[in-house]
Amino acid sequence: MILQAVMFDMDGLLVDSEPLWFEAEAAIMTRMGSSWGPADQQHLIGGSLARSTAYMQAKAARPVPEEIIGKWLVEGMADLVRARGVQVMPGALDLLAEVAGSGLPYALVTSAEPEIMAAALDSIGACFPVTVCAADVARGKPDPEPYLRAAARLGVDPARSVALEDSPTGIRSAHAAGLTVVAVPSVPPPPGLARLTVPSLRAVSLATLREAVSGHSPGDP
Repeated sequence: MILQAVMFDMDGLLVDSEPLWFEAEAAIMTRMGSSWGPADQQHLIGGSLARSTAYMQAKAARPVPEEIIGKWLVEGMADLVRARGVQVMPGALDLLAEVAGSGLPYALVTSAEPEIMAAALDSIGACFPVTVCAADVARGKPDPEPYLRAAARLGVDPARSVALEDSPTGIRSAHAAGLTVVAVPSVPPPPGLARLTVPSLRAVSLATLREAVSGHSPGDP
């Protein structure tokens, strides 16, 4: 099978935004009278804003409406990204440049809200011909809708496309949409859903992605 398109996740895959997410979430939980720890953040990795706000509201000693928590979270995170920037993940820009230079269609498929997506991409100097973010879908990851929408916008067959993902939520979304998944896990991935699992995007090239979608493992004859 010939590779038609490459789709990238953002948080945890292209950029290491988790330290800023932790800071934004912890500040909100302090306002609501509760603590916030690494286990709380890990529980939310790769999820939607609605999932995050519901979890935070349930944990709060002095809860406020979920829409208020969401507003605080989006504004706080976007402000942090604009003020400090985000760290690009090792190998991410090299792979993105290789894919773009090949002429293959490619897209960003993220659970982030549009304000946060724009701030993060501006921070690392990256742009995508197609983006799908939280505002573009009715059902976010792990539902397949984000990847199916990206494939439709690119005009490609999901079954001939590769998704690069770091979170269980994103891996499930891409797999359910019929894409070949290359996992660069930030937390233990769900078993059996990724065609290939690597420790870093430094281990991934366009040749790696072509081999993955063809059903071969890297190095196979």
